[in-house]
Amino acid sequence: MKAYKYLLLLAVTSFLLLCYYIYRVGNATTYGEPDSVNQAFGVANKLVAQRKPSEDALPNGTEIAVVVVACNERHNEALNMIKSAIMFNRNRAPLRFVIIAEEKLKINFMEKLNDWQELTERIFTYEIHSLTFPRANQDEWRKLFKPCAAQRLFLPSLLTHLDAVLYVDSDTVFLSPVQEIWTLLQNFNASQFAGMAPEHEDKNAGWYNRFARHPYYGELGVNSGVMLMNLTRMREFRWEEHILPIFREYRLQLVWGDQDILNVLFHYHPDRLFVFPCEWNYRADHCMYMSVCEAPDGVKIIHGNRGYFHSRAQPIFNLIYTTIEEYTFRSDVYGNFIRTIEESLVLPSNSNCDKLLDKFLQDPRKYFKENQYDDTAQQ
Repeated sequence: MKAYKYLLLLAVTSFLLLCYYIYRVGNATTYGEPDSVNQAFGVANKLVAQRKPSEDALPNGTEIAVVVVACNERHNEALNMIKSAIMFNRNRAPLRFVIIAEEKLKINFMEKLNDWQELTERIFTYEIHSLTFPRANQDEWRKLFKPCAAQRLFLPSLLTHLDAVLYVDSDTVFLSPVQEIWTLLQNFNASQFAGMAPEHEDKNAGWYNRFARHPYYGELGVNSGVMLMNLTRMREFRWEEHILPIFREYRLQLVWGDQDILNVLFHYHPDRLFVFPCEWNYRADHCMYMSVCEAPDGVKIIHGNRGYFHSRAQPIFNLIYTTIEEYTFRSDVYGNFIRTIEESLVLPSNSNCDKLLDKFLQDPRKYFKENQYDDTAQQ
């Protein structure tokens, strides 16, 4: 009888622990530190304060918030983007990754990022949020263009605890410190609250100027794959009150989904947009026919849109992505990234993008030398 009671007590305890774990994982916001203290930031978001890395390890002060949205197969891409940001964080700037993901992906993110925190001396923190769309037309917003892509339109109301963020599509990788693009926020004038790169550099190849059936920004439109956002100013502008009417009016003309909505908005409010150069959102369009992005200081962020990271159409895009994916933290960046790409890329190549190898490796070569071990490069 005693053994039976003991087993019953053990079963009940295990059940309660399991329920508690499921509750914690399924909660709308998950944080990368176990010893957190609850704080409230607005009505919809209950957030958790995190233990910060020591100031000695992070001499650069300001925490940089990088936001990514992940649904379905985008989970691995988002992790690779995060890995690249850590790899090239040579100044050890404090990074906060804000992941907005489907419920089924949360545990995978937590497990991998917790491992990486241990390997990187907690150079970064993270938080995970559930997908949040307006109740009206929720399913339509969720499926607009690509699954969950429209989530970026609602960051001002979702991330009420943050003043500014760098949003990046999951199919991007960094080849330079995040701190470099973050400093562009300082170049915003008093009215600007967002920064993006042009959609095209060449009118002959432009999509918006040739095919768009709705208003768009400037002569060639802008690409939303990399976007600096001053969320405080966007909230003051009443951002969503502008976004929703555009969706209602142009919903049947939207080809590129949320990017088209952004183009319409900045067509009517061009003074609100800061346009940064193409090297911060470098795509195959910039090199596949001819080089149209000058990038004098090298390619800073690669955007592998339209699946270029996962095909051999432009080998250098696939090679850079897979080399980052296979990189192990705490190993030599020069030997395991730069040399690997140099030795693996077959030249001469029929790909015009491959011929720009030096542009892609310009920034990494500048900071990582042969036989140099760098503590910021970690798994």
